[in-house]
Amino acid sequence: MMRIMSYNIRCGNCDDGDNRWDNRKKLVLARIRAFQPDLLGMQECRDDAQAEFLKANLPEYQFYGVRRGGEGVTALETAPIFILKSAFQIVQTGRFWLSQTPRKAGSKGWGAVFPRTAVWAQLRHRASGRTLTFLNTHFDFQPEAIVEAARLLRQWSGETLRHHAVIVSGDFNADKNSSAYRELTADGLLGDVHRLARPDGPDEPTFHGFGNPAELATIDWMLASRHFEVKSASVDTYHEASRYPSDHFPILAEIEWKPN
Repeated sequence: MMRIMSYNIRCGNCDDGDNRWDNRKKLVLARIRAFQPDLLGMQECRDDAQAEFLKANLPEYQFYGVRRGGEGVTALETAPIFILKSAFQIVQTGRFWLSQTPRKAGSKGWGAVFPRTAVWAQLRHRASGRTLTFLNTHFDFQPEAIVEAARLLRQWSGETLRHHAVIVSGDFNADKNSSAYRELTADGLLGDVHRLARPDGPDEPTFHGFGNPAELATIDWMLASRHFEVKSASVDTYHEASRYPSDHFPILAEIEWKPN
């Protein structure tokens, strides 16, 4: 069994008043500890004291992330992955930018407001000896940029799947009725783990704007190739009264390899 988690933790420098990072960081850490993922894809983690806090408190994980670059205070944001060292051996890592020039650091594409990255790690699963690639990303919020980033990611997935299994996590800034979702799932190469686990169930909201019912949206997804059987999938809605760990709920999945 492999446990996968995706979590937009909200940037540590955001002006959120009582919901600022220093008031939330122990709750974020507690939700990660509660699930104990083998793989964790994170969004809006700044490569400063925010990342250092998580790395210091999650020493059993290997951290891999890259600053998205560009100008201004958002340049330090990353969409990193955390890999449980006891579960996986890292074979190779890589990253690209969601743009027409994906190898160019800090590049933006298709009218995006910010540079956006995708980071991945090719991993050998110690328990089975099988290989997978785990990718994590955070799409921009401009409509054209979302669709074109999905096309770029679909191309990457198709190429990677020629060699081994794929798991994708991310904040896609688009719901499951969107063109981006259809682009990534229509041909069946990647399946939505939540819909595979509960085909007749509703799409649970993941974004909530720190508990604001008017902002509920299902914009965080997890996708997996047909190499896996999904055993469970859920959204962790834990909060303590009016205190939420983030403005997004983390998404969780338990998956197993299908027979060779």
